[in-house]
Amino acid sequence: MSERATESPEPADSFPGLTRYAHDGRPYRFDPGALCLELLTTGGPGAFARYEVLHTPADLAAWAARSRLGRLPQGLGLRVTDAELARVRDVRDALFLLTADRAHGRPLRPDLVATLNEAAAQPSLVSRLAPEGTRAWVPGATATQLLSTVARDAIDLFSGPYADRVRECGAHDCYLLFVDTSRPGRRRWCAMEHCGNREKVRAHRARTHRAAQ
Repeated sequence: MSERATESPEPADSFPGLTRYAHDGRPYRFDPGALCLELLTTGGPGAFARYEVLHTPADLAAWAARSRLGRLPQGLGLRVTDAELARVRDVRDALFLLTADRAHGRPLRPDLVATLNEAAAQPSLVSRLAPEGTRAWVPGATATQLLSTVARDAIDLFSGPYADRVRECGAHDCYLLFVDTSRPGRRRWCAMEHCGNREKVRAHRARTHRAAQ
């Protein structure tokens, strides 16, 4: 997470992912590969609290609209209370730590697992079939339903076929977490156009320096 925690809206039919901005202001596309990991771009525990963007209920509604969930035409029409917002931040922080542990092959901590399971046990978002044959959300969704849907997505990820592909960006100063769903399974960077290119430049400079000695 070496860049500003800033995201931009994406059209409903675009490639899944979030537009983020590096320190120099250049945009790049980051696709964490799963809904639950999209939530981790909004902040985190400890030192990652400086990236917090969920300050008000409106901030959570805005994130939901930019997420995979919000790409359905009618959107969520999300209702968020202050208490729900605080709960979302708590579960997100637990999910952040769980994901980092999974990425580094560490055992999952029971207290964090319990926090995730508790959120998943609540009623989730409900979809419906629109008259024109498209999928839509039942209006009036709550943040508790949103959080349950995110938590269930995390359970599916950690217990599913891509569990061993949960990774942290390979750059030394970037901590973005993602799941590698590519066929070869060799993704190393949050985004090739961002950290991947920076690593290429560093490697080139190192080779040039060695050759000049």
